[in-house]
Amino acid sequence: MNANNQSSLEGGTPTTLRLFIALPIPETVKSEIERVQNELRQVLPEKSVRWTKRGQFHLTLRFLGNVEASRVLELTSVLRDACSSFPALGLRAERIGCFPGLRYPGVVWVWVHDDVQQLGLLQRMTESAVGKFAENGAEKKFTGHVTIGRINGIKRPQTEALAKLAHSMTERRFGEWTATEVKLMRSELSQSGAVHSVLSTFPLA
Repeated sequence: MNANNQSSLEGGTPTTLRLFIALPIPETVKSEIERVQNELRQVLPEKSVRWTKRGQFHLTLRFLGNVEASRVLELTSVLRDACSSFPALGLRAERIGCFPGLRYPGVVWVWVHDDVQQLGLLQRMTESAVGKFAENGAEKKFTGHVTIGRINGIKRPQTEALAKLAHSMTERRFGEWTATEVKLMRSELSQSGAVHSVLSTFPLA
């Protein structure tokens, strides 16, 4: 049985919740990201990519994995305290990239960043505050991004076409906004994919 679906003996209440912490993306930016997904569909075989749905566009600050339900109240308190001392920050979404790289693409993403390196500080602050709740260790390097698709396997011609399209979008911008809140999100796995819901919202100072 998946740990995310384990239930207590009383009433079927989940004993663990699959959680992550994220910054929301404005609807106008989501629309631009959907537009670039449609452009990518022209060069990538449909069955070779699992496209991220609009409702799942977000910028993950920390994926926690399965967290004991009994610890969520403590996690919420820690996050609220951390966010209350961090200022709102201006963000920009532009160009596309791939993990681990354009030569061997596995994940396609839109880059999100700011001009004064506050996003990296927010991520490190979040990591410091909630690291004890996470199943796995921290990322070695944080890159602000919105995942737009996961590639299952493409051949060289499609890889080259993807790289060419990515290079053509070096100056492409999808929008700017001010991030004013952080969200604690729950991810529930299903046969049709993950379903995300907001558990708590924490305003930035």
